[in-house]
Amino acid sequence: MNYHQYHPIDVVNGPGTRCTLFVSGCVHQCRGCYNQSTQRLDSGHHFTQELEDHIIADLNDTRIKKRGLSLSGGDPLHPANVGDVLRLVKRVREECPGKDIWMWTGYELSELSKEQQEVVTYIDTLIDGRFEQEFYDPSLKWRGSSNQVIHTFKCDQID
Repeated sequence: MNYHQYHPIDVVNGPGTRCTLFVSGCVHQCRGCYNQSTQRLDSGHHFTQELEDHIIADLNDTRIKKRGLSLSGGDPLHPANVGDVLRLVKRVREECPGKDIWMWTGYELSELSKEQQEVVTYIDTLIDGRFEQEFYDPSLKWRGSSNQVIHTFKCDQID
């Protein structure tokens, strides 16, 4: 998996202070996407074990109280990203007690493959649906167009 940016301190992409990872790769190619630079799978930087470990350490850093991890992109549920994203969300569940996980995807919940659904079992909030320019509404919280849906799950899964 590749990623474009990692923000160890972010107050925009979800509630509270968070760590945010923007992954590369998106099949949806939404007209008006604000992250067009993340759409190619081979763009950005290679996601390494070192960065994964760094994210876990940042989430557990007690100097700044962090509420959780946000995963955006690109699309974290792009088929090429699912394996690495699954490993990361499992680690957050196991090693970062009390932290929530938010994820944005262009897929709708009903469209998810079995592998994508497994990732969702580890997250707390999923914002799904493609960005639709004709439904753009800057007053919406956490989403860009009114067709996108915020799903909140009770996540208590730990392997």
